[in-house]
Amino acid sequence: MGVDYYKILGVEKGAKDDDLKKAYRKLAMKWHPDKNPNNKKDAEAKFKQISEAYDVLSDPQKRAVYDQYGEEGLKGGVPPPDAANGPGGATYFSTGGGGTPFTFNPRSADDIFAEFFGFRGMGGGGGGGDGMRGTRFSSNMFGGDGGGFEHIFSSFGNGGGGSPFGSGGGGSGTIRKAAAIERNLPCTLEELYKGTTKKMKISRDIADVSGKTMTVEEILNINIKPGWKKGTKITFPEKGNEQPNVTPADLVFVIDEKPHSTFTRDGNDLVVTKRITLAEALTGYTVNLTTLDGRNLTIPINNVIHPEYEEVVPREGMPISKDPTKKGNLRIKFNVKFPTRLTPTQKSKIKELLNG
Repeated sequence: MGVDYYKILGVEKGAKDDDLKKAYRKLAMKWHPDKNPNNKKDAEAKFKQISEAYDVLSDPQKRAVYDQYGEEGLKGGVPPPDAANGPGGATYFSTGGGGTPFTFNPRSADDIFAEFFGFRGMGGGGGGGDGMRGTRFSSNMFGGDGGGFEHIFSSFGNGGGGSPFGSGGGGSGTIRKAAAIERNLPCTLEELYKGTTKKMKISRDIADVSGKTMTVEEILNINIKPGWKKGTKITFPEKGNEQPNVTPADLVFVIDEKPHSTFTRDGNDLVVTKRITLAEALTGYTVNLTTLDGRNLTIPINNVIHPEYEEVVPREGMPISKDPTKKGNLRIKFNVKFPTRLTPTQKSKIKELLNG
């Protein structure tokens, strides 16, 4: 009897091309192995069956042979009277009109998926199959000004394919730009104060002149300018994987700030909070700080320090990225520690002092 391809796709025998595309798109996304990590073996079998059904029914010649002879005739398992088996396991049929004999050669499910959607895999650098890989990032970070990352970028997601749920099915004749892929780039305040260069080795798939894919490695230099803020983006155009009918994705690094043990950032200003005693608040206090570029600051404060008091030191904040010769301010705040208990003698002396 053979497999019923129409039933597998859930379409009628008279289904048009658009009906086949809609059915394949829905089922391929549902049963792709990368979307079924807990049931991968069954999903792979289902995915291959769906892909084969679409491949046959979307090809007028294959569909004509299938409609006449069924799966057995199409694949040569039960050859019809006018069919002859050709070399290499392929099956040859005369389709009438004296044309070239028809040959059925099964195609890879992954190739069908890539041709239909314009990319391979569902993201996450999914393994197996026909190289369903995303653009990969090595944990081999280099030294120099940047030092390296504490965190490893394991993958750039869908490898430049964009979202499979995007507009349209991305047919084989459509050229589109894959959605940009973003990753955070953690930086210390010191790095953002002085500027630095971080280096990262990536490996990605590119197509050679024959159309075959090959993996190449490349080192990206990420130049961080003094004063850059959280959210600043550095774009490397078209560094995603090369896939049929898709312009590779841009790789985008987004600056993120690591917490600092002393300073917090407020725009172009740096803010530090000092915890002092009530006696220091009333009698004077000297702030000693090491700046982000390693200088030592000594800032004497002779004013009475009340809970809302703030000492502002001009031009000791972050560099202003548009003009690094200019800087924001350093703002020193205070957390005054009040005593929890006073003896009668202490209270009397304080009253005498403050009232005098």
